[in-house]
Amino acid sequence: MGLETVVKDITDVAQAEVSRINAQADAEVSKILDEARHEAKKIMDNRLAKSEDDIKKLRQQEISSANLEVKRTMLNARKEVLDEVYSQSAVQIANLPASKNEELLKAIIDKHQVNGAKIYSNKDSKKLVEKLSSLTYAGNIDCIGGVVIENEDSTIRLDYTYDIILDSVNDKSMKQISDILFG
Repeated sequence: MGLETVVKDITDVAQAEVSRINAQADAEVSKILDEARHEAKKIMDNRLAKSEDDIKKLRQQEISSANLEVKRTMLNARKEVLDEVYSQSAVQIANLPASKNEELLKAIIDKHQVNGAKIYSNKDSKKLVEKLSSLTYAGNIDCIGGVVIENEDSTIRLDYTYDIILDSVNDKSMKQISDILFG
């Protein structure tokens, strides 16, 4: 019976050691799993936060892009309106009543003919310009109205065509015109 007791004691000690090692291993496994879960949650939270930031940035870029496109579209529409106003103004000037056209041509010629020797106008105004001016009629030019006055040797050319006057007024008044039309 002595040997059996020794074997039993050794077995009991071995079993206790196995139980202790198993318990220690289970605790270690549990600790490793908890750390892995914690690390996985931390990685997931970081990726989720990064994804949310990326979505916010993308959304902001899309909004900015859309706002820019709206502004571009509005500016293009305003430019089209301003171009149409300019075109309509040119048509109205080209179709001035004869009395108004004569009045304007007389004012231009009276003020500026002392600076020249030759005068040009559009074909429709030729007779009127010859009547109003003492300068030599030098020919027709392509314009909606008005005159061009040159000196004798053609080195100085003064352009008083309605086209140039309209362009000048348009350039100087663009902001006011835009404010009137668009507020």
